[in-house]
Amino acid sequence: MIRFSVRPLLSLGLLAATLPSLAQAGQEPYTSEDWVAENTFTTGVEGPVVGPDGTLYAVNYEREGTIGAVSDKGQAKLWLALPEGSTGNALRLGPNGQMLVADYTGHNVLSIDTATGEVSVFAHEARMNQPNDIVVADDGTVYASDPNWAESRGNLWKIDANGTVTLLESDMGTTNGIELSPDGRKLYVNESVQRTVWVYDRNDDGSVSNKKRFYQFSDHGMDGMSTDIEGNLYIARYGAGTIAVLSPAGELIRQITLTGQHPTNITFGGAMGTRAFVTMQKRGNIESFINEVPGSDWHKSQARQ
Repeated sequence: MIRFSVRPLLSLGLLAATLPSLAQAGQEPYTSEDWVAENTFTTGVEGPVVGPDGTLYAVNYEREGTIGAVSDKGQAKLWLALPEGSTGNALRLGPNGQMLVADYTGHNVLSIDTATGEVSVFAHEARMNQPNDIVVADDGTVYASDPNWAESRGNLWKIDANGTVTLLESDMGTTNGIELSPDGRKLYVNESVQRTVWVYDRNDDGSVSNKKRFYQFSDHGMDGMSTDIEGNLYIARYGAGTIAVLSPAGELIRQITLTGQHPTNITFGGAMGTRAFVTMQKRGNIESFINEVPGSDWHKSQARQ
């Protein structure tokens, strides 16, 4: 199995100095390119996450129920097959380095030891429609979206570090993408069918409060989300073929055009944490572009080393 290695943190000064050289090398910021070929993954490609050694992982490589590893552009292979009956829809790294998997067919959140490949059930909740997307707080608390696509509604769940599952809110819209602010004090949840992004205050005990409408789109759907170190929120606009970028104040500050029309999720990696990776459903592949700010998850992953 792949073992994670240490990579030093990048200073923002070095980042600023390097971005112009990227542009000169033909890697213009916000210009999307294919990182792996079409149909490398199934149409269930989702949940991208980057390990501390720079390896990119995504679910459903070549067939459902698998996780693929992408070591570099065009270099993908099977990393792990999940247990029979399990299918991943999202991946995140926990604070202890374990990989967590939203297993929507098994109604589980799985935990993978990245050194040995051992898979265990971190949490099981039969009441869920499905754990669809997940995010992990620094204290190990997991938050999961839980859509009911047939009825255009959904729920929001909290899973404590010991695996205890708590329903935070029911009868929402079609809950899908979920993300935390870099400081862990805000929880963002979007509703795909209703095209609404909500923001909650995250309390010290892991509960949420003070729900507010953060942004309302007028067209197309939404899927996975990610933040950068400045707190900007990146949203995969399913059907629009874009990544929408919202400021921490809830203002639309950028729309990044992709090749495909059906992005499902986004994460950040690369040597400086500024390379975005976007999973693309209909194309069965991953697109990539250079961002101007490192991703929050990448930054935290490096800081833990």
